[in-house]
Amino acid sequence: MKVLTLTRDSEQMVIDESVKILKRGGVIAYPTESFYALGVIATDTEAVKRLFKLKGRPSDKPVPVIAGNMDVLRSIVKEVPSQAYPLISRYWPGPLTLIFEAIDTLPALLTGGTGRVGVRIPGQSPALLIATQIDLPITATSANPSSLPPAISAEMVRGYFDREIDLIVDGGDSPGGRPSTIIDVTSRPPRIIRHGRLTIDPTIIYKD
Repeated sequence: MKVLTLTRDSEQMVIDESVKILKRGGVIAYPTESFYALGVIATDTEAVKRLFKLKGRPSDKPVPVIAGNMDVLRSIVKEVPSQAYPLISRYWPGPLTLIFEAIDTLPALLTGGTGRVGVRIPGQSPALLIATQIDLPITATSANPSSLPPAISAEMVRGYFDREIDLIVDGGDSPGGRPSTIIDVTSRPPRIIRHGRLTIDPTIIYKD
């Protein structure tokens, strides 16, 4: 397992290495706006299986995905409903996960068999840098075995997964706190599933 420290001077090298490892089916840990996350390419069925095994995650529990841009989002969802656009315009990039109908070819394990996928374009963070450069959807499930606290540092990630993952991007301690807010945009009006890091303006949700 590699541990690469993210600095202004090393940033491009670290992002390049992250993308290389992801594209060959590897698992990385990286900082988001709240916690460290575990990333694999979300369309890689074998990598997703490895991720679930590492976390000991139940197969009926979906994992969220991050995208670097709207084209990546559109590549994994059946549609972007009209009621999603005001939320996207106001809160992306940022800690808001929106639930969409997934395309049929996404790994069933990724969606927990629900046929739906939670996606966000993350706020300013290593997560956004990696997602933007790879131009593919990557998972953003918290970097911890299921039932244990999410990691807020590279040291915590290493304690959980020493030698079991391929790379840790060490960006220092992450802020922690509340996770992303989750809204289901497959319903009309959109439905808040989890109150998280963002406080959502209700007039946006109920806007005609």
